[in-house]
Amino acid sequence: MQNLAYSTPNASSIPQRHLRWWWWDGKNTLLWVSLTVAVVTWYVVKAWSKKRTRLPPGPAGVPIFGNLPFLDRNLHHHLTQLAKTYGPIMRLRLGRRLCVVVSSPSIAKELLKQQDAIVANHDVPTAALVLPNGLHGLAWAPHGQQWRTLRRLTVGSLLSTPSLEPYRSLRRREILQMVQRVHDSAVAGCPLQVRELVYSTLYNVITGMLWGGVLQEEGMENVAKEFRQVVEDIRGTFGRLGISDFFPILSPLDLQGLERKRKKIADKLHQILGTIMNQRLQIDDRRTKEKEGEDFLQFLLRIKDNGETEMPLTKDHIKGLLMDLVMAGMDTTTTTMEWAMSEMMHNQGVMRKAQEELDQVVGSNSTVEETHLPKLRYLNAVVKETLRLHPATPIMLPRTPSKSCTAGGYTIPQGCRIVVNLWGMQRDPNAWSEPSEFKPERFLDGGKWDFSGNDFHFFPFGTGRRICPGAPLADRMLTYTLASLLHSFSWRLPEGTMLDLSETFGVVLKKTEPLVAVPSRR
Repeated sequence: MQNLAYSTPNASSIPQRHLRWWWWDGKNTLLWVSLTVAVVTWYVVKAWSKKRTRLPPGPAGVPIFGNLPFLDRNLHHHLTQLAKTYGPIMRLRLGRRLCVVVSSPSIAKELLKQQDAIVANHDVPTAALVLPNGLHGLAWAPHGQQWRTLRRLTVGSLLSTPSLEPYRSLRRREILQMVQRVHDSAVAGCPLQVRELVYSTLYNVITGMLWGGVLQEEGMENVAKEFRQVVEDIRGTFGRLGISDFFPILSPLDLQGLERKRKKIADKLHQILGTIMNQRLQIDDRRTKEKEGEDFLQFLLRIKDNGETEMPLTKDHIKGLLMDLVMAGMDTTTTTMEWAMSEMMHNQGVMRKAQEELDQVVGSNSTVEETHLPKLRYLNAVVKETLRLHPATPIMLPRTPSKSCTAGGYTIPQGCRIVVNLWGMQRDPNAWSEPSEFKPERFLDGGKWDFSGNDFHFFPFGTGRRICPGAPLADRMLTYTLASLLHSFSWRLPEGTMLDLSETFGVVLKKTEPLVAVPSRR
C-alpha cells in the first residue's frame, strides 16, 4: 500500500518555476516583513547616530592598541604637534579608551567653564584604586557630597588666605632653617641640590600644618623615617600608568607587577597614617583642649567626633585627605621652585633685577618676611612666568564627562577621557609674544593675570570646581622661598658644568637633571 504519511518536499521535488518562491506563503509573510523593517531601521538609526555623533578628527591607529604605539615619551610636546595637524580638539584611541585632547583656550573654556558640572569628575587611574583611601580623599572623589564636604573643610580651615595665617610662624621657622643650611654650604663652598633643599623645607611645612609635631614625639622617630620613605615610594610608583589603564580587562592579571608593588606600599601607608592618628589622639596638651592652635588633623578628628558635617566623616576620609594634601603640595611646588632657579641662572639679568628689588623692599640687613611678598612685583612676575613656561602639571588631570556633551562642534561621549594640554596652551603664539622665552616682564601689567582660572591662556592651577585648592599656599611658599634664597645668596654653577633645561614628562613636569648650584653670601 502506498505510504500516505506526510513528508516535507525537498528542493529537488519542487517544480523549477516554483523553487524561488516555495518559502513565501501567507504564514511567514509577517515574519519577513518584520525582519526587513528591522534591518532597514537598524541601518537608518546607525546612519543617524553617526551623523549626530560627530567625533573630533584624529590620527589613524592600529587594531587593539589604537594610537598607543605612536605616542612620544614627552607627551605634552607630541600633543602640541598633533594639534597643528588635527586641530584644537582631536581624538586618540588609547587601547580600549577613547581620549579627547583639548589644545585650545576657547574649547577649554567651553568645556571646563560652561559645562563644568558635566566634566567635574576626574578619570580615576588604577593607582588610585589600589590605595586603601584613594577614593575617600579629595583628588579622585567623584563630584558629589563627599567631595564638597572635604573641599569645604580643607579650604575653610587650611588653605584659604585667612586660614594660612595661624601657620605663619611655622613657615618662617622652616624658611630660616633652610637659609641656615644654605649659609653653611656657602661658608664651606659646597654645592647644593636645589630640589632636595626645597623638598625638605616643604615637607616640614606641610606635615607641620597637617599634624603638628606628632612625628617629633618621643618614640616616633622610626615612624617619621618610614613615612618619608613611603612618600618617596609613592612618588616613584603611583605616577606611572600601567597596561590596566588602557586595557581594564587585563587588570586582574597585573602583567607589570605594578598593582602588587602599589598594594604593598598602600598597606604600609595605611598603617603609618593610623599610627599618626592614634598618636595625635594621645597627645595631652593645651591644643587638644582649646580650638586655638589646633592643627588640621586635630580639627578633622574634632569634626568627626562631633558629627558636624553633612555626611559621616570617617577615619578613611581623613587618611585619604591627608595623603592627597601631602602628595599634591610637595612635588608640584618643589618642581616649580627648581625651574624658577634654573631659568634665573640661565637668565642672569632676571636674577639681578629680582635681587635689586629685594634690596629695595627688604633691605640688605633685614630678613625676608611674608609681609614683604605683596610688594615684590618683579619676583611675583618671575613666579608667574615660571608657571606659564613650566606648568607643574603639563597635562591637567584627565576628566570624564558624566553624560555626552559637545565642544567645538564635536561630540564628547560619556565616559571618555578628556585631556587638556595646558603646556601647549600656555605657549600659544597667538596669545604670547616669543612664547618659548622666559620674560617675567609680560606679567607686570597689573592684575590682568592671576590664578583664578578665569583666563584660559593662563591657568596653571586649573579652573572651575576642580581648581587646585592649594593655590594660595603654593603661591606664598614659592615667592617666600625664592625671595629668601635670592636675598641672602648669589648662585653659580659648579666649575666645569653646564645648565641643562631638558624636561621629563610625568604627572609633574620635572627637570631631567636636578639643579646643582653653589651659593655664596651676598
